[in-house]
Amino acid sequence: MNDLVKIREISVKYNVSARTLRYYEDMGLIESTRSDGYAYRLYDESAIKRLEQILILRRLNISIKDIKRIFGTAGSEVVLDVLEKKVDRIDEEVSLLHELKKIVLDFIEQIKRLDFEKETDVKLLYEKANDIETQITNADYNGNSAIADRFFEVTEKLNDKVPDIIIVRIPKFRAVTSGAISYEDVFGKFQTWQEAHNDFFQPIIFDAPDFLYENNGSPEWIWRVKDEITETDVTPYKIIEHPGGLYAAAVSIDGDDESGAKVQQKIEKWIEKTNFISDDSRATSVHMIYADDEIRKGLGYHQMNFYAPIKLKNDI
Repeated sequence: MNDLVKIREISVKYNVSARTLRYYEDMGLIESTRSDGYAYRLYDESAIKRLEQILILRRLNISIKDIKRIFGTAGSEVVLDVLEKKVDRIDEEVSLLHELKKIVLDFIEQIKRLDFEKETDVKLLYEKANDIETQITNADYNGNSAIADRFFEVTEKLNDKVPDIIIVRIPKFRAVTSGAISYEDVFGKFQTWQEAHNDFFQPIIFDAPDFLYENNGSPEWIWRVKDEITETDVTPYKIIEHPGGLYAAAVSIDGDDESGAKVQQKIEKWIEKTNFISDDSRATSVHMIYADDEIRKGLGYHQMNFYAPIKLKNDI
């Protein structure tokens, strides 16, 4: 026990959440130890060294799928292959960015040379150059089609890993809640109870019956219950009325904190460019698809879906 480190100590030292540590364990990247009479996960020296390797690779944006390949093969052949391919992707992105810069500079020169007051296609060109990320896809361009076509190709390639945003409306529903507790209890006592009562639940969206979100700095896990389930059935937990509503949804393909943060930033940027605003009366919720072995084997990674509550600006 003296040589083992508590999950909370690992979380603080390496600035990684207990949820992410559990995710890495679920994916078979690290292993924890349980001691008799001690409910929380503990990590030995080899697990900590493995975690350090994972964090270095994730900082390089190496996918969980590739990290599993690296750890599953003896020697350095796979890790060298993964890193060399990473360098190739960086080189390609650098090349694309240089080309994108040249295209934008060409746009600027065309605008400078032409009379901006005239009713010409330069006005449409200006709109594109002024707000490349959004307006380029919303206006027809009748000038130099070769430049415009290549512009679309370049920007598509640079953004091919950026998750798309979809809008979903979730109806109101009844749910049993863990309450705001620690991650150890969420994935300990509450999970044990939930697994023993699987016949109580029904899907909220995309076959998922659960949402996980932050409640004043602590996690809260809710599971949608069938209409016939009562408060007595779920003792010692409680049933709440979830308001549902409108959400901006996106997918994190690795499901850990780092990739999840990028998805949330993408949603926030997307919201800023729409007629929506964040609805602070509801929490951003997540659910992870990893229980289905067929899905997990097919993807090669866990899929975390994010749902950010939104509302129209004129609703305030």
